[in-house]
Amino acid sequence: MNIALSPDQVACLGVFDSGVGGLTVLRELRRQLPAVPLRYVADTAHAPYGQRSSAFITERSLAIGQHLIDHGARLLVVACNTATAHAIHAMRQRWPGLPIVGTEPGIKPAVAASHGGRIGVLATPATIASARYQALLARHAGAAQIFSQPCPGLADLIETGELESAALRELLATLCAPLRAAGVDTVLMGCTHYPLIQPLLEAELGPTVQLLNIEAAVAQQAARLWAGLDLPAAAGRLDLETSGDPEELTRFVQRALGWQDVGAERLTMVPRTGLEPV
Repeated sequence: MNIALSPDQVACLGVFDSGVGGLTVLRELRRQLPAVPLRYVADTAHAPYGQRSSAFITERSLAIGQHLIDHGARLLVVACNTATAHAIHAMRQRWPGLPIVGTEPGIKPAVAASHGGRIGVLATPATIASARYQALLARHAGAAQIFSQPCPGLADLIETGELESAALRELLATLCAPLRAAGVDTVLMGCTHYPLIQPLLEAELGPTVQLLNIEAAVAQQAARLWAGLDLPAAAGRLDLETSGDPEELTRFVQRALGWQDVGAERLTMVPRTGLEPV
């Protein structure tokens, strides 16, 4: 891929998610790569992707990826499990020379971490239904028993920013009950939204269940690839964009991550898709 930049552009690392869930990945990227410029797109107007069609997710991911490239991204992080499951293959075909890091349920490390071989996976319905997820199970589950728990509506509630609401707690009780009944010892958070409510999940699942996420591993892979690009040094600025309400995203970032010096702007370069959700 031609990495030539316009005179007013600085190479950056582009990150996107259907909404606020990818902020957990962004937080880890910012920690591991403090000197790298980051641009994050929250496609909040179309969130969550977990209940959208595969065609919708793919079209949207390609449009946002192009937007990030147009604004200097020379490495993309798909900070969304659902978009990774449905769109990353198409993205890699569209931009074969561009490093793209996906985010998907870490079945292999979960199997390694489990002491009893009984593992729960919390993920969006679209992730669990995807061929990519089924391939992960076939490749890495081995003798372990995997209990896949679809979580319709959970990302929606997290997107509201009301992370202590009664509705959220009630939904978590419903979603976690089958995993408790199955006697799982390890639960994998298969959506980047879910670490934002990790304390609530820990309380619901109980002290004997370990919770796993993959944000650190995603950031480590991105850092390794970025180092190999040999790009000019630049200040580690952070740009936030959203297809939803910039003020809402700014408040969420300040409240959930404590980033008081960051403000979001409205995403204007990506056209609305003509595809409707299913």
